[in-house]
Amino acid sequence: MTLKRPFFLIAGPCAIESAEIVMQTAETLRNVCAELGIELWFKSSFDKANRTSSSSQRGVGMAEGLRILTEVKQRYGLPIVTDVHESYQCAPVAEVADVLQIPAFLSRQTDLLQAAAATGRIVNIKKGQFMAPWDMRGAIQKCLDAQPANGQQPTANGRIWLTERGSSFGYGNLVVDMTSLVRMREYGCPVIFDATHSVQQPSSMQGITRGNRELVPPLMRAALAVGVDGLFLEVHPDPDKAISDAANQVKLQDIRSLLLQAKAIDTLLKGE
Repeated sequence: MTLKRPFFLIAGPCAIESAEIVMQTAETLRNVCAELGIELWFKSSFDKANRTSSSSQRGVGMAEGLRILTEVKQRYGLPIVTDVHESYQCAPVAEVADVLQIPAFLSRQTDLLQAAAATGRIVNIKKGQFMAPWDMRGAIQKCLDAQPANGQQPTANGRIWLTERGSSFGYGNLVVDMTSLVRMREYGCPVIFDATHSVQQPSSMQGITRGNRELVPPLMRAALAVGVDGLFLEVHPDPDKAISDAANQVKLQDIRSLLLQAKAIDTLLKGE
């Protein structure tokens, strides 16, 4: 695929904690992206099912989460991205979400991938921390083999997205191989870089995932210089108090300056 279009942004709080936080974040992101001319897809998860500890908060649940995401769509006119963890969730979530996101830990789950693809919605597959970029060919094919419920057969070009979010490096650490962004482009899918999950330190603090928020900007800049179709950022008004990914979410007040950097690099690479 040839990199031509400006990058699009997937952003929002990691988990849906309350309607107030979601609406505040969505409104700010919409206004900033409108000012900067960036295409925005709002993302937040109704359930964080893959927490390190069973005592960790998971979010508001599917029913309340979908209600809040529907309000975001209606109030701010934003397309919605959210995670699915179980096959049975795909059909009801697809009634609200424009993109069904497959969490990295579940990126090899055949039934989940095919249930998501069968809805006809875009499927964003987050590359597992344990997977090589060429392993994603299998995940793509599983989606292509799905039986569409509405007659809309998924195609690799546009209906399936691939997201790089770092690879396991020993225990409690991730690294990003920027060549993964190049390799995955060979499969005909838009490629996205997840700059906030890539700075996680999984399960590194007695059952809690830490992270390095200060590394988000340099990794983002590097990925944009390599060339990506999309950028993924977790954004929160007060990240240190967030119920998940507190150490790596971007502060809402910093999002405009960060996106100014992103747009400048993207424009330099792709031209006006």
